[in-house]
Amino acid sequence: MITSEVLMPISIMGTFGAALYFFTKAMTDYILKKKMIDKGYVNEDTQSIFRQHEAKENKYSSLKWGLIVFFAGLSLVAMEYIPSRGDSPLPYGLFAISVSLGFLIYYYIVRKELK
Repeated sequence: MITSEVLMPISIMGTFGAALYFFTKAMTDYILKKKMIDKGYVNEDTQSIFRQHEAKENKYSSLKWGLIVFFAGLSLVAMEYIPSRGDSPLPYGLFAISVSLGFLIYYYIVRKELK
């Protein structure tokens, strides 16, 4: 099928790009922190900035990815029972709507928690 010929390279390159990005981000953050410690720039203020950044970044990350993956899986299950032609854009639309719905639910939960 044409979709596998197109989507397979895109998904491989996307996965490789995302892995490269996160690896580079982790390494540069580590190098920056190490240089700041070596030069003596680390005091209570900078340590509190690092702690705030880490806490803010990871507090609801599990919820976000859990909801997005749940709704993506739910859409894949629903596509199994919805009849469609092989060249129909219905599966892509259903998948995009489901993932968006999962992200919107995450957004409203976090927004409610932060108020």
